[in-house]
Amino acid sequence: MAVERTNNGTSSRSWLERLSFALLGEPKDREQLVELLRDAQQRELLDPEALTMIEGVLQVAEMQVRDIMVPRAQMAIVERDAALDKILPVVIESAHSRFPVIGDNRDEVVGILLAKDLLAYYGQDNAKSFNVRDILRPAVFIPESKRLNVLLKEFRASRNHMAIVVDEYGGVAGLVTIEDVLEQIVGEIVDEHDIEEDAYIKKHNDNVFAVKALTPIEEFNHYFFAEFSDDEFDTIGGLVMNRFGRLPRRGEVISIDRFRFKVLSADSRRIHLLQVTERRSVGVADKAAAGGEQ
Repeated sequence: MAVERTNNGTSSRSWLERLSFALLGEPKDREQLVELLRDAQQRELLDPEALTMIEGVLQVAEMQVRDIMVPRAQMAIVERDAALDKILPVVIESAHSRFPVIGDNRDEVVGILLAKDLLAYYGQDNAKSFNVRDILRPAVFIPESKRLNVLLKEFRASRNHMAIVVDEYGGVAGLVTIEDVLEQIVGEIVDEHDIEEDAYIKKHNDNVFAVKALTPIEEFNHYFFAEFSDDEFDTIGGLVMNRFGRLPRRGEVISIDRFRFKVLSADSRRIHLLQVTERRSVGVADKAAAGGEQ
């Protein structure tokens, strides 16, 4: 694109930039920059999605791996000496594509298993000679304090999609994937837990459900025959966050009444998706049966 120039060689774009700063004020720090961007969005110079992504990029530069990692206790792992028929249920139930492989304990991660590498053994005679060591990929280890923008650059350069997070003593603290980092920028990425756009709740089995955090409490109560009050909060995500007393991170769990809430997806601003496990009582089961007969 051509840029017009004045007699002294200064571009007209430069004058426009100076005029913009004169009117809005040149940002002195990140907070002022964000305010300028939000002002631009209000004046329809940026669409809301673009603003969200820009804010996400700015936050990624300040966040550390410990802020978004999947905690050690929530890791779906495979044991090094496990037979194929023991590994497949873990792969199917979690629906992940990559799994840390451990030795004697969770602090001994010996490699990464890609689910697609198991296809060569499915339904074949060589399944009897299966040894997970033969298809292990090298594991990448990173400290909890690594900045997310640095990690994203390393992921892109190495083409790795998962890293094992270690604490200051060398123990395994959790894991992080490239998807976890990208979600901080672009928002939630569709995965195996996602629910249809026009639905709030998806049933996985008799007592485990995926529930959008934006589910109205009235809708939640109707579905589960619960009695949560909506006087203070409109959504189930607001109720859960209030009980935590802060914004929880992915993988954190809290029990409220007869429900166990696990955060499946969250960013630095809000909860997106919850896993709800219901401890059904006889009375609740009777109510559900009665509701089904109506």
